[in-house]
Amino acid sequence: MNLREKTEEFEEKNLSTYAFKSKSSRGRIIPEEKCLVRTDFQRDRDRILHSKAFRRLKHKTQVFISPEGDHYRTRLTHTLEVSQIARTIARALRLNEDLTEAIALGHDLGHTPFGHTGEKVLNELMPGGFKHEEQSLRVVDKLEQGKGLNLTFEVRDGILNHTSRGNPSTLEGQVVKISDWIAYINHDIDDALRAGILKEEDLPKWPIDILGNKHAKRIDTMIKDIILESYEKPYIKMSEEVYKATYALREFMFERVYIGSKAKSQEDKAQIMLELMFKYFVKNVDKLPDEYKKIVEKEGKERGVCDYIAGMTDSYAIYKFREIFVPSSWPLKN
Repeated sequence: MNLREKTEEFEEKNLSTYAFKSKSSRGRIIPEEKCLVRTDFQRDRDRILHSKAFRRLKHKTQVFISPEGDHYRTRLTHTLEVSQIARTIARALRLNEDLTEAIALGHDLGHTPFGHTGEKVLNELMPGGFKHEEQSLRVVDKLEQGKGLNLTFEVRDGILNHTSRGNPSTLEGQVVKISDWIAYINHDIDDALRAGILKEEDLPKWPIDILGNKHAKRIDTMIKDIILESYEKPYIKMSEEVYKATYALREFMFERVYIGSKAKSQEDKAQIMLELMFKYFVKNVDKLPDEYKKIVEKEGKERGVCDYIAGMTDSYAIYKFREIFVPSSWPLKN
């Protein structure tokens, strides 16, 4: 028995009845020989972690576009916070921690530059619309390394279904879905307080009384509530009281931060920039990198341009915009 088989045997004996076992995976689109050391979900986690798409997340906006300061969240730090919250819950519930981690690390690989502003722009310009969770699946299925990462069905399902629109087929996917919610609500409050958009006394009193008056306490309350409500159950959920308080905080953030606040002051500029670049590249597909020209040939201009822009970091999008639209200086002769 090799190390992978020993891990699979350990899962069968020790994980919850409701955990998804590595040995039960529906497999990959293209069958591969099994690793002697790692389970399929461990291999998926490693493939995501070492991908270029994952590394680009460090230069993509979470909420604040081009903030001045080192401590605001990026799409990468958000992903890491989701992963740690999800792993804590999965371990406590004796679910498959490797599957949970792989889904968490991959869930936002398809997110655009400039956060949901970029997603909104591409949704309006792309025939058939654009959703970042679908683009995340496209990244791991087709775009990364020019051929995709050939991940397992369960990880792909969790990535595709991590938003409120989705319905993950595994409890591990459900854990990531609710952990994403916990992470962004709490770290966006923390960033808004740091930016001076909110003050502690602005937070609605009754949800804070239930969840806690500090960042760490609120996360602790939510995680423990989920564990208590979901232990040895075939679902993942919060208690009604904690869910209502969490949802109220989310609604408050939409009202005070996500729409029309200082955090969104650069949104119009980012939107115009991405719109202009999208239209430029549709008219000038010869200016695309070769890998995206191939997509244009197979799937059309808009698809290739969308994939290129969605993969950009904020800084690279600004660089390309300047290169295309801003006149460069040239030396004068004496």
